[in-house]
Amino acid sequence: MATAAAAKLDQYGLPAGWESWPVGKKKKLRRELAAARARQRMRDWRKHARYKQLPPDDPRHGFAQTIVGKNGEQFHMAACQCHRDGFQPDLDWSTWLLMSGRGFGKTWVGASWLSEQALKYPNSAWCVIAPTFSDTRRVCIEGSSGLLRAIRKEELSNYRRNDLEIELVNGSVIYGFSADRPDRVRGSNLWGGWADELASWRYEATWHEGLMPALRIGEKPRMLVTTTPRGTPLLRELAGRTDGSVHITQGSTLENQANLSEVALKELYRRYGGTRIGRQELEGELIADVEGALWRRAWLDDQRLRPPIDIRTGKPVLPPLQRVVVAMDPSTTSKNSSAEFGIMVVALGADGQVYLLEDLSGRMTPGAAMRCAVKAYYEHEADRIIGEANNGGDFIEELLRTIDENVPYRTVTASRGKAVRAEPISAIYEQGRAHHVGTFPILEDQLCSWTPLDRESPDRLDALVWGMTELTQNADWTQLYNPPYECPRCNRGSLLMKDRPSCPHCREPIDPALLAALLR
Repeated sequence: MATAAAAKLDQYGLPAGWESWPVGKKKKLRRELAAARARQRMRDWRKHARYKQLPPDDPRHGFAQTIVGKNGEQFHMAACQCHRDGFQPDLDWSTWLLMSGRGFGKTWVGASWLSEQALKYPNSAWCVIAPTFSDTRRVCIEGSSGLLRAIRKEELSNYRRNDLEIELVNGSVIYGFSADRPDRVRGSNLWGGWADELASWRYEATWHEGLMPALRIGEKPRMLVTTTPRGTPLLRELAGRTDGSVHITQGSTLENQANLSEVALKELYRRYGGTRIGRQELEGELIADVEGALWRRAWLDDQRLRPPIDIRTGKPVLPPLQRVVVAMDPSTTSKNSSAEFGIMVVALGADGQVYLLEDLSGRMTPGAAMRCAVKAYYEHEADRIIGEANNGGDFIEELLRTIDENVPYRTVTASRGKAVRAEPISAIYEQGRAHHVGTFPILEDQLCSWTPLDRESPDRLDALVWGMTELTQNADWTQLYNPPYECPRCNRGSLLMKDRPSCPHCREPIDPALLAALLR
């Protein structure tokens, strides 16, 4: 038996005498073999890819197929939507939008396609962009299906980890960028690239002002976009194009069930199956507003701020602010099945408008959440931190004091139902007086899908409501509801106030007669 196993393994070029090696050395060899097999599979990715994972210009793209699973079972894959009216390979695409559920194999496709292009065209420049610096390095470059797995050692000239730069022996370079720093992409000269999880990008400027102008080299610059769909303005704009520049491929989690563990599939479908979020997270469907939801995407889009980015700090340039608070909706555990710890940074502007500056929510331990909140307090020069007492009680404040005993903190208590607390904040959005500084995909999904009849308690929504309630319930309501005024000099809007005789943006004096007439 041992001899047969050794003979089977020797086909991989194992060194002589490996059977007598220590356990630790055998484990290291096993990891190296697994990496080599994965690298070979990615090299031959067009042979192993399902038809929906092939680029639009491949003759086999999107055809229906039947694949065989690990235990010999057969899975039938439906044809892509591009086959409805007959199919010809799409040779003219400039953006391939691959929207699919979790576990579809998006990262594997992105890394395989990008490495193939960089090796195909010597001395070319390409990019990979993910929502954050950490995502780009941890998932897209160094991940189990990342670029370093797709590129052979003999093809790799140098990898500068701190700069996220991959140099190939043929002279091509792949640059890694973070989508939360739009200014870093400007000035690049690129042949194309891979944009991962576009629906989670905070700033659209990274795409429109940074990436698109940089695609100016090569025969036909192309972008591959891999993402789980969310109804962000940028993703809806790309999906709605009809000029043939964007080719859309939609895929489901189940299409990759032959390569996923049964435990993972059961957990995903136990959590999301049969729900609206499941249509998005598992089926890769781009869905619209929910009947009965207190928020509408149109409100968020119409009032969204896309301020210029300060090149020195990398942060948006904001209007003058009166008050800033960090609001928390606590979660007492950090298990995968637990709710997230909601942390929002919200501000009341000098113009009476309410602004969402940052969403720092996530699944984290209470201690990590307190450190995150304190850091946000100092970074945004906030006035105080507030936290809900119903879920955590005094322990939240006690834990916060161990991080920073001097930070101002106030406990808020939910004496009314969630819907009663949320409706006044929803009304402020509907009146156009609440603004998101950038895009917050997960929060906005919660806002536009939660209805008062839902049993689930959305953590991010709760934190937002607490923060905006803190700013508006004690505010001067004449500032919140005074008539709007558009400055003839800078064409920017603000609210008229008796004690402010000039435009808050450009300081242009307001006609006293007009001010008196409008505020009567």
